[in-house]
Amino acid sequence: MLAGGANRRFGGAPKGLKDVGGKRIVDRVADALRWATPNLTLVSNSPDAVHWLPGVAVLRDRYPDSGGLAGVDVALATGNDALVVAWDMPFVTPDLLQLILATARNEDADVVVPESGSPHGFEPFCAFYSARVATALEQFLLTNAAPSDFVASLPRVARVSLEALAKVGDPARLFMSVNSADDLMRARALVEAAQ
Repeated sequence: MLAGGANRRFGGAPKGLKDVGGKRIVDRVADALRWATPNLTLVSNSPDAVHWLPGVAVLRDRYPDSGGLAGVDVALATGNDALVVAWDMPFVTPDLLQLILATARNEDADVVVPESGSPHGFEPFCAFYSARVATALEQFLLTNAAPSDFVASLPRVARVSLEALAKVGDPARLFMSVNSADDLMRARALVEAAQ
């Protein structure tokens, strides 16, 4: 789980610790990940991160201030594949994560990204990264380019189509990120409307 960023739009307060539907966003993401993998790791440079999810290992970026891909880098540096989810995505589901993992297995992909309406056209921080790309990613981080450029540089990338995603949920909801107070209000309203 990637818990990066300066949280400027929350006055520096860690956004993943905000409550949506009676549960912290970080707990919602962790619950979804536990259905997909027994090994949870939190990637964060915050000294308080060790208290956010007791019993969950915390890794720090090897290349600070290099964006979200630096979190993917440190996860891959363990020698394992990584299913990454940003900690500000309260509506990620186990079905979505299972779909991403199944696509990785079926297509033997180096990276699996779900398509979305984001500026990239896909979600680089709700995705699968094979340990095979660790060296390429480490070298890429030195270029300070966008995550979409890294994904575009790889030969074996699988995309989960919007049609496939729609079978497990509304992509706009699945990939909603809580980056501001307005986003937090919208996320809480979505939970209330569903009750």
